[in-house]
Amino acid sequence: MGKKEEYINWMQSKLDEVSADIDKLKAKANQAEAEAQMKYLDEVEAMRKKKADMQAKLKDVQTASEGAWEDMKTGLDKSWNELKTGIESAWSRFKG
Repeated sequence: MGKKEEYINWMQSKLDEVSADIDKLKAKANQAEAEAQMKYLDEVEAMRKKKADMQAKLKDVQTASEGAWEDMKTGLDKSWNELKTGIESAWSRFKG
């Protein structure tokens, strides 16, 4: 398996984990009081959109040439770090 395929498999597994986290966060948000619930659900929806954008970018990486995918990887890694940070931040607020 080449470096590109390993990266795609790794990122897909991370996005699958994020999907599960987003579902858990949504369940937590649904248990919150009305005002907080709207805020949390908005946050969950933003993460869901970011994850969908990343999924689309990952599909682009799959079809990219060997030279082009490395450049795309940088942007996808940045998006991944932002999404991961957002989820960690949401967990810390939802636990309170």
